[in-house]
Amino acid sequence: MIALAIAFVLLLLLGVPVVFALGLSGAVGMWALGLDLISVPTRLFTGMDSFVLLAAPFYVFAGEIMNRGGITMRLIRLAALATRGAAGGTAYANVTASVFFAGISGAAVADTAALGQVFIKGMPKEGYDKNYAAAVTISSSIIGPIIPPSVIMVIYAAVTRLSVIDLFVAGIVPGLMLAGACWTVIFFQARGGRLPRSSTRIDRGEILTLIRDGLLVAGLPVLIVGGTLFGAFTATEAGGVACIYAIAVSWFVFHSMNWAELWDALKRSVRITATVYLIIAAATVMSYVLTIGGIAMWVQQFGQYFAGEPTLFLLATMAVLLVVGTFLEPGAAIVLLVPMLMPVAMSMGIDPVHLAMVIILTLTLGLITPPVGVCLFLACRLAESPMLPILRKVMPFLLAEIAVVILLILLPELSTFLPQLAR
Repeated sequence: MIALAIAFVLLLLLGVPVVFALGLSGAVGMWALGLDLISVPTRLFTGMDSFVLLAAPFYVFAGEIMNRGGITMRLIRLAALATRGAAGGTAYANVTASVFFAGISGAAVADTAALGQVFIKGMPKEGYDKNYAAAVTISSSIIGPIIPPSVIMVIYAAVTRLSVIDLFVAGIVPGLMLAGACWTVIFFQARGGRLPRSSTRIDRGEILTLIRDGLLVAGLPVLIVGGTLFGAFTATEAGGVACIYAIAVSWFVFHSMNWAELWDALKRSVRITATVYLIIAAATVMSYVLTIGGIAMWVQQFGQYFAGEPTLFLLATMAVLLVVGTFLEPGAAIVLLVPMLMPVAMSMGIDPVHLAMVIILTLTLGLITPPVGVCLFLACRLAESPMLPILRKVMPFLLAEIAVVILLILLPELSTFLPQLAR
């Protein structure tokens, strides 16, 4: 266990990519425990051997098609339509666009990359500080993995064998609560005219077209969730249906897709999916070593300190995961930690869907915090700004989003009533 921890930390400090740090440190852990290293490739393949995980590339591909199909600018203008005239209107539109975009992307990094190109570079032209523009963009980007479809939820379902559709439905309210938290921060920051009004102009004749486009985009998550709930197809099959829907809308309705764009979307989807699968596979090796090394017993002992106090256990878990999330990508952290946390939580009577929402929301916060905050560093590149000025602007949003997680812990019904209603 000590050898594994030392190897992992050293590899991260040396700048080794997280996926290789996970796999190599797992191999070191096996060697230290006297296990046969031939188990490494076996565990790598075992980690990816899940029917549920087949849904991930479909959702990634559908999101790429919709993004390349010219939908991003349509969503941004629809968001601007809803927030124009208000002080801080473009900041509100930034968050609103993330809510819309979450229904097609399923990933925070995709949200930051697509919307950041417009908002981080466009908001300063209206008088916003560029660091503030970056902060709003990345703070709202974590809505992407929460509102369905969500690649992280697919990974969570594969690890725990929970229903993907239950997780999708459970994420709707928490995702909207994150948006509400960001809107609230902007509201207080905009008081007294401290934020500029939007300069976006939308012609009256364009309004119906924007609403139509918005409804077509909203059709993607509705198709996935509704079709699965009514038994038309499984969550994995829904991914394939979503791809067909995305191609049809982008090609025949928006007329913004061609063979070159489709091929580019396919290539990028393959790269993203390969990255996700590699991380899951490498994390499975480390998870195996941790299990053999007795970490599960430590977690059980940790849980005993909170016997009869499930709320305190979840608050302590959140605190630990906030730290873990700053070092590990959410998918890897889920593969590593959830198999150990879930039995303890279940023994306390914690609803598994409630636990899932707390874990997923907490880990996604790590995407906007150093040292491994992918969205934070992507925003730094887009804004051409150092990390610290952006991080200072992010803090009010981060604290508001942590408050959302605490509220979910205190009120489990916020994440469980929709799945119960849908059953």
